Amino acid sequence: MPTVDEYFKSITARLASVLGSEGGAAAARIIFEDVAGYDRKFIFMNGSRTMTDFMVDRIDGAVKQVEAGEPVQYAVGKARFLGMDFTVNSSVLIPRPETEGLVDIITSAYAGKNDLRVLDIGTGSGCIAISLARALPFSRVTAFDISDKALETAKENAKAAGVAVDFRECDILKAAPVAGAYDIIVSNPPYVCRSEAADMDQRVLSYEPSTALFVPDDDPLIFYKAIARYARKSLAAGGGLFFEINSRFPEEMRRLLEDEGFTDVDVTRDFKGNYRFATARQPE
Repeated sequence: MPTVDEYFKSITARLASVLGSEGGAAAARIIFEDVAGYDRKFIFMNGSRTMTDFMVDRIDGAVKQVEAGEPVQYAVGKARFLGMDFTVNSSVLIPRPETEGLVDIITSAYAGKNDLRVLDIGTGSGCIAISLARALPFSRVTAFDISDKALETAKENAKAAGVAVDFRECDILKAAPVAGAYDIIVSNPPYVCRSEAADMDQRVLSYEPSTALFVPDDDPLIFYKAIARYARKSLAAGGGLFFEINSRFPEEMRRLLEDEGFTDVDVTRDFKGNYRFATARQPE
């Protein structure tokens, strides 16, 4: 059997052939750590140790899934978000680093405040709702999703994180608002136009849930319109509305929120320099 170091190098080379050198190295580290528990320090300190048949088989199984086109996060069954591991599968989107910025905006805006009522619309894996439940002291967090399978995954993640989130199956396009029910409403809804699919990674198109990704080309802001109307009636006075957005439509988002009557409307960029977040406030 190969040593840990030999096997890590061979797996990195295999994955580099399908993901490129940088992607292959990153995927190899993820698989070794999440499947085998071998992080960088372990590999460095134990490189000469002989791999067991059992561990080789486990790692090889995940590698074959990636070689077949599956995203590495689905192959290992988890994704990292704000330092936490979240269970992921084909019923939920893989959390992206850009979305961490949305959580950071909210936690910075409400630093030092307690007992906040929070709603996450389109929660998916629950990464936003759970992160906010951990970061905002004594918050009461509710999370909507239209998919019962996504909600099952989100509940599993909340249990693992040790936080309480009220998960509810809900279609926001049909939801009835509840006057003054929330201090914060946040959403990372579907926002990718169907026409953008041609430029997307096939791993995303083949494995991630299309209902959580795509919107019609002729109505790309369909969910933002519905959520803004819902928030306009459901946010308490001075409450905050926070979105992740399609970088193609920053000015359209600004106009939408202003037309709905929100104040302090702002559209900001992510760490890559793309327009990614829209924020607004319910009038006092």
